[in-house]
Amino acid sequence: MVYRASWSRVLFMIVNTIVLVGVTLLGILPFIHLLSVSLSSNIAAVAAQVKLWPVGFTLDAYQYLAQKVEFIRSLKVSLERVILGTAISMFLTIITAYPLSKSREQFDFRTLYVWFFAVTMFFGGGLIPTYIVVKETGLINSIWALIVPGALNVWNMVMLLNFFRNIPKDMEEAATIDGAGQWAILIRVYLPVSLPSLATILLFTIVGHWNSWFDGILYMNSPEKYPLQTYLSTLVTAINKAAISIDDLKRLEEVSEKTLRTAQIFLGALPIMLVYPFLQRYFIKGITVGSVKE
Repeated sequence: MVYRASWSRVLFMIVNTIVLVGVTLLGILPFIHLLSVSLSSNIAAVAAQVKLWPVGFTLDAYQYLAQKVEFIRSLKVSLERVILGTAISMFLTIITAYPLSKSREQFDFRTLYVWFFAVTMFFGGGLIPTYIVVKETGLINSIWALIVPGALNVWNMVMLLNFFRNIPKDMEEAATIDGAGQWAILIRVYLPVSLPSLATILLFTIVGHWNSWFDGILYMNSPEKYPLQTYLSTLVTAINKAAISIDDLKRLEEVSEKTLRTAQIFLGALPIMLVYPFLQRYFIKGITVGSVKE
């Protein structure tokens, strides 16, 4: 028997395909345009002649950024921040979500602790109190000022908590009968089956640390300790021509502010675009499963 789709099914598939292709192009074309502008000549970029293909191909914008010692130094700071910040954040998220996922019979005052964390999602001390706390704890002008204040993201913790609560209790009971303690149950039972949620939280954490720029300006007194996003922001928005060399001035004549801005945006988004495909297959499942229960 040959199956023939009805006209309504065919129409749905056509419309669905057109919509999905359109949404995909809306996501891809802006990045292609950014890359094209950053690779175009100064005149073409300023005259808005660049669309989806470079005009007057040149790598001047990237050469100007890459040859700067400050650029390499800020890149190292960002990499250090992402590695340390992600590791610490994932560890704190896991060890906080695991006990809070237990029932009231297993963990007294569980509800009280959950509300203690949940309140911070809706109310915050504000910028000035946060700065005072960071300053008084001696974190100013250190890499830890970029990591410690936001080390535990409560939203991520709640999502992982809900994922843990969906894991069948029979698995934990079987591990307990075999003599496993809480650490062994967490590492050998909970974490292996929580990869979708963990990958989603990992992606959120990496993106958050990599894209953050304001805290670098706020907590760092020395430009030498700026993360990449903070350095690129100050480079593009406030080029002090009185403080740079003659060679840099000559190169700035060849590189427009527009090409520098697009190079900045593209470089800032590139690492995330490289990481996302490896975590994408866990992303949707982690979001949906981790947001169902209380």
